[in-house]
Amino acid sequence: MTDAHSNGPADTGAGHRDRDPGPTAYDEASLFGPGSRFHAFFQDPRWALAMVRATVLEAAHPQVGAALADNSTFVAHPWRRLRNTVVSLQRMFGADADVRRREAARLNRLHARLKGADAHERPYDAMDPGVRAWVVATLFESSVTMCRLGGQPLEQGVMEQLYAEFRAYLAALAGDAGHLPPTVQEFWPYFDRVVEEELENTEAMRIILYRLFDHLPAPPLLHGLPAMWAAGRAVAGPLVGVITVASLPEPFRRRAGLPEMPGAQTLMQSAYLAVGLARFLPDGWLQPEGIARLLALSPGADDPRARTIGALGDRMKRAGALVRLLAPLPPEPEPDPAGDTDARRSAEEFFTAVLDQTGDGYVDWPDLAAMAREVAGRLDLDEPDETRLYDAFAAWWRELQGALDADGDGRVSAREYAEAVPSLAGPALIRVAEVLFDVTDADGDRRVDAEEYRALFRRAFRRDMAGTDGTYSRAAFVRDFLSFMSGRERSTAYDPLFSDA
Repeated sequence: MTDAHSNGPADTGAGHRDRDPGPTAYDEASLFGPGSRFHAFFQDPRWALAMVRATVLEAAHPQVGAALADNSTFVAHPWRRLRNTVVSLQRMFGADADVRRREAARLNRLHARLKGADAHERPYDAMDPGVRAWVVATLFESSVTMCRLGGQPLEQGVMEQLYAEFRAYLAALAGDAGHLPPTVQEFWPYFDRVVEEELENTEAMRIILYRLFDHLPAPPLLHGLPAMWAAGRAVAGPLVGVITVASLPEPFRRRAGLPEMPGAQTLMQSAYLAVGLARFLPDGWLQPEGIARLLALSPGADDPRARTIGALGDRMKRAGALVRLLAPLPPEPEPDPAGDTDARRSAEEFFTAVLDQTGDGYVDWPDLAAMAREVAGRLDLDEPDETRLYDAFAAWWRELQGALDADGDGRVSAREYAEAVPSLAGPALIRVAEVLFDVTDADGDRRVDAEEYRALFRRAFRRDMAGTDGTYSRAAFVRDFLSFMSGRERSTAYDPLFSDA
């Protein structure tokens, strides 16, 4: 057994294989919802460290790593991806079977669109059943490791139920859990084999370990405090990387050539123990969904929490200005306020902030697909509307490619975009705006009311946005969307939808 799952008295290693009792039957109510083992773990603050670790192990699989590198927004929009992941896990592990089936269908449609080839021309397919099983395996194994490193190794019965819950999750998602071993005793040899034979030092894994946290953008709510965020990130980023590397299975660390700093094991165990103390805070203080929602709030949002933190930020800026008067420092440029609709972006800034959703320096289909995916997820669209939305964005991509791809390499660079200084309001983009309105207008009355608007933008109407009847007309909606996309103007609504990290 590797050190990744040596669990002391509750160790599930080879010594238990001779007395394998076979899978235990659990009813659905015990596998999902508030009574499940996963629900308790999901509220554990150490789960944040476990999720980072699981993501690294996922990204080390060549198929997952290639899909992340080509299609994911985790580099350019990590906070958005975090929130979407948290919401999806809550839907899948919640007690409502209808919500779970709906979310599984949405994830399957999303994954069916993720296929291609990596830099070595090896194909990848997000619907590959073995790959999907590995993703679930990393979540289970990292949960077990989280408890062990926190000084609370799982008892055998608890571990078996947790494993049954993750197999049920895979079955709900893929229709069959057969690509994961039937018992937890058989799981460990499977996990060891994948670690030792299939995982690689992929580009996506290196980005997560060494680039993501070192360059992690401030969450939307803290955009006004760049100096504070940069100072905290400079300390926390490298620490998270060191802790994560130290927690990975030793055979993989050795094979992938991941350096381990002296004292890293002690630092890692101390971090898990220290973070684990937060479990004793009052209920609700550290719920993952609440934290993810808070971080995703934009400074101009109508949520009272955003206004409170915005007021605190203003006071901190004033205090900082006084400090600079007493001890002058080189001036630091402040970002333009997100709510200033008169502030125009340069073509290069618009390209980076809005169009290049994957953060690779180019615009191609995965970038526009990421926009469609974000809208479909926010509105929880069914298949027909989701397909209409993707088709509209695909047509827009073909229009962009035909107009801007000067060298014919199948993608648009920042230079190609800036040199063309295009007017993007062509027929395909107009169609995107119309379809976006249609899918937002849930009741089909050809007006977007306050509730429908909040579902898409997660904020209330501005005073000047709603018409005299208190709704947002189709013409005004399309006009504002085209103004944002072609005029490169900041927008209180669309910046948080497409630009915020």
